[in-house]
Amino acid sequence: MAEQKESSVLFSLKELMNLEQERIAQETATQQRQVREARERRESEERAAKEAEERRLRDIEESRRASEQRQREEAARVEAIKQGELERAKAEAEHRAQMQAIAAQREHEAQLTKIHQQSSAKKVKIIAGISISVLVLAMIGLFFKLQSDQQEAARERAEAALQRARLEEETKRMTAEREQLQQQVADAEKERQRIELALSTANSETERQRLLSEQRQNEAQRRALEKQGTGRPSRAATKPRASKPCNCAPGDPLCSCVD
Repeated sequence: MAEQKESSVLFSLKELMNLEQERIAQETATQQRQVREARERRESEERAAKEAEERRLRDIEESRRASEQRQREEAARVEAIKQGELERAKAEAEHRAQMQAIAAQREHEAQLTKIHQQSSAKKVKIIAGISISVLVLAMIGLFFKLQSDQQEAARERAEAALQRARLEEETKRMTAEREQLQQQVADAEKERQRIELALSTANSETERQRLLSEQRQNEAQRRALEKQGTGRPSRAATKPRASKPCNCAPGDPLCSCVD
């Protein structure tokens, strides 16, 4: 009986030791699994943060390239507008000069015909010579005055077109900067949300301190962006210069003010 009782006690102790070893093994496996899951979760979050940062940098670079492309296209358009205005002004000046010359020639021919009908041949020659001299001098004076007025008008139109183009370019530039600033603000807000989410799931004090440092940097960046968005001065539109007043007499067919 004593031997059976001792054997039963030894069997019970072995069973208890086996159960204890199984419990310890299960706890060890559970702890290892939790550590492995935490490590995998941190690695996943770090990969997500790195991918988000890479996307943000790519977006900034693409925005910069697009802005530079728009600036180059706008500069080319302004130059084309300027050249077009100069060519048009030159063509208008040549056309008006031709029309003035034709009108003066017709007037001269009419005067000669009238003089020929009313005067003798000798008187006609004298008056014709005087008329031609006066007409030539008048045409020379009108030509130089017309040329000067047309050059001034062309220059003023070119300056007005260039001013309009500059104003449009400035407006587009400010719009692009505002869109870029809005994108940066949105990126900073996404970064803030990511940091807050990571803080809520941080598993170590070191990771928490790192996230708090990133949070302070993010807050400083958002304050800087807000200050940049509210502190930018506005630019008043430049008014075009008034055109030169017309001093010609009413009904003058040689007036350079008539387009």
